[in-house]
Amino acid sequence: MTPFWQIARSQSPRFYRTKKSDSENVARIPRATLKEAQAALLDYLHCTRGIHFMEAENMCKNSPYFLQKLLKRVDNDKDVRGSMSRFFRYHPINEFEPFFESLGLKPCEYTPLLPRDLMFLDDDRLLLENSKVLSEYGIERTKIGKMYKKANQVFQYKSGVLSLKLQAYHELGLGHSFMVKMIAFCPHLLIGDVDMKFLKVLEILRGLGFDYAWVEEQLSEDNYYNWNMILRVLNLFRVMGCSSELHGLISQHPGLLFEASGDRTLSLIAFLLKFGASVDQISSMFLRFPEIQIGKFVSNFIRCFLFFHDIEMEYDEIGNIVCSYPLLLGSIMLKKATTLLENLNVGKKRLCKHIQENPQELSKWVFGTRVAPLPDSGEDTESQRLKMKFLLDLGYGENPGMMEKALKTFRGRGGELQERFDFIVNAGLDKKDVSEMIKLSPQILNQSRDTIQEKIDILVNELGYPLRSLIRFPGYLGYTTQRVRLRLAMYKWLIDKGKAHPNLGLSTIISNTEKYFFSKYVNRHPDGPRVWQDLKCKFEPE
Repeated sequence: MTPFWQIARSQSPRFYRTKKSDSENVARIPRATLKEAQAALLDYLHCTRGIHFMEAENMCKNSPYFLQKLLKRVDNDKDVRGSMSRFFRYHPINEFEPFFESLGLKPCEYTPLLPRDLMFLDDDRLLLENSKVLSEYGIERTKIGKMYKKANQVFQYKSGVLSLKLQAYHELGLGHSFMVKMIAFCPHLLIGDVDMKFLKVLEILRGLGFDYAWVEEQLSEDNYYNWNMILRVLNLFRVMGCSSELHGLISQHPGLLFEASGDRTLSLIAFLLKFGASVDQISSMFLRFPEIQIGKFVSNFIRCFLFFHDIEMEYDEIGNIVCSYPLLLGSIMLKKATTLLENLNVGKKRLCKHIQENPQELSKWVFGTRVAPLPDSGEDTESQRLKMKFLLDLGYGENPGMMEKALKTFRGRGGELQERFDFIVNAGLDKKDVSEMIKLSPQILNQSRDTIQEKIDILVNELGYPLRSLIRFPGYLGYTTQRVRLRLAMYKWLIDKGKAHPNLGLSTIISNTEKYFFSKYVNRHPDGPRVWQDLKCKFEPE
């Protein structure tokens, strides 16, 4: 879920609000000018607005961006303090801006956090009180702003509630200095009751030999930590039988736990399980995990998977490589499929076969390396010979121009073309008739046998046409099954309504453009357009 502070929202009108600087670089302000400006702001915040002196002083001394922009609005050549005092008299400021800046946030960070329809701090007394509790607890004031970005609910607790939550952790035996750092890193620990998942993680880590200081070293105040997810990773490692080696694994690769709260690790495990990897295979992979961040490892892994998908590798073949060579796939940044197909000078089918036989070759095709073409396997030469023989048998040899055109038209290997031709013959047609069909519509042999079989089944068994219809209209095999079903369903409806001749040829129904078919036939009945749209939703893919 996107944190609330990253969601853009409209800004409400304010009496005064400084504009965000393009660079947000604080210009050097002369010391004398700065002191005068701070004094004027302190006098306004404390004496005029009644903000506690310590709070007002902190805001004055730790809001350089705000002061710099104020100085641009007043005459600061002579009497800076006087000019600013007069400015405050007629221009009330948004007090939340210097307040948030004094908590360690820059204008670009605190601008989305400014409360709507509020400009005076005493309108949000809970924010002031809870910020003071955290500061007195020992958290650096400049870190409280980041805590607010992560968990602003903490700053809306009623009086005394936050202190009780802090005390609850101490009563469980956690030291003060440790909790100061943990709360700065993970303010969500203060939301709701005591986070038992957090305590359980600490218990397991201490049992493995890690002290609190080590935990502190792994965390960053810039990140969010989900202790429930971290606990799931630890439990999974123990279930997979890594308990005895778990200390060494985590000490060497703490990112497995703490990077994205273990989300990358869980995603990798789920991916491997989906492809059939055993628990022992996954455990072995982690125990031999390379010196690489888990996020980068998963990114490389997914890149390899997408590469296999792009070259149309079979699912079970992908699974075999994924389960057998996970460390290899996660350790290399593979080039894109289009680049490798060109550099290797191979087709997808041969590349899939080559990878299956030589998976370690993948390590030679990474970014930054030169890739040489694969040696000629002899398969292309044999395929070309079979294709030439097939075309000669069809009679293309009588015309060299037709032969050259046919070689470009027919896709697939020579043996596959012959197999597809024989399949149509074996369906129940004469060889001579099929030869003429191919000459009229050569593209029909560019489809797989399964696709041809499906279209013949639809024609004969579903639509009730005789197989010999293909002799007069072989182009039928070149159209999608969705188009055929749609046109014929519409045609049958028109016949039932008496709006179409019952003996139209198959080619007339299917081969005409949609625009022509719609105007010529669909519009013959007032309900035709509605029925046409209903049928399109039924037969055509979204």
